[in-house]
Amino acid sequence: MEKILLNDLLHINEDSVRMKFNVYNGEEEPLERYKAAPEEINDGWFLWYNGRRYFPDIDKLAICFVSLGGDLWLLTTVKRIKKILWDVENGVGYEAEEIAAYKKYYGRVIVKYHKSSRTIVRYFDSVKDELEVVEILNSQYTGDEFPGYDNVRLSYEQLANIINRHSGGWFGALNSQKAVYLITDRNNGKLYVGSATADNGMLWSRWSAYVANGHGGNKELIEIVNDSAKGFAYVKKNFQYTILENFNSKVDDSYILKREAWWKKVLRSKEFGYNDN
Repeated sequence: MEKILLNDLLHINEDSVRMKFNVYNGEEEPLERYKAAPEEINDGWFLWYNGRRYFPDIDKLAICFVSLGGDLWLLTTVKRIKKILWDVENGVGYEAEEIAAYKKYYGRVIVKYHKSSRTIVRYFDSVKDELEVVEILNSQYTGDEFPGYDNVRLSYEQLANIINRHSGGWFGALNSQKAVYLITDRNNGKLYVGSATADNGMLWSRWSAYVANGHGGNKELIEIVNDSAKGFAYVKKNFQYTILENFNSKVDDSYILKREAWWKKVLRSKEFGYNDN
């Protein structure tokens, strides 16, 4: 079957068109930034760089991709460079205008491309025959797909994006569920086992509390948030949230609490983690 290439959609016939492939920068995943605020990718990550100039030519097109993992990339915008900006703190930046004719593709077109080098900027002409369109989403990518209760593993930023955007797939899955869950401090390996019951508002409500204040009312987690050397920023950087067991709303709360106690013993989260009872 003949491949559908990106240029079958865009029909670009200009020269000196460059593409930037945004990947993990050692601190943040661009996909998480895009889900929370697309403009932070399309205007920030894409157009600013603390180093050499990515797009040296004025009035040329620049194409932005965000990594979806592996060889898959999400097209997020196409802009025309209008002006070079210099900033002492932020480095080199660009003033650019988005191409309205391509707007229907932004955040919807997924391309397969094997980036074999660490170079994050490439000339479009040099690889345009390798940019295969593998999917066009019905609507702009949000990352709302719920992976199943056995496959939940979320950083604080991912969880905050889901809760703050009230992601439909996740809300439906978590709002009616009781659960025993695990919070992992990825910096030191310490664990916290908690439970979500009807008494504390089910799993969606329980995790919403962690997004709001970082501790959800738990004693040892409060100490971390109130620690001047750590604070809420420490939680946002290091905490991970997973589900150990989930139960439907008809299961009695007392059984959930028994399972919570069991997991605390198994994982020894009272002796070596953040559980204080």
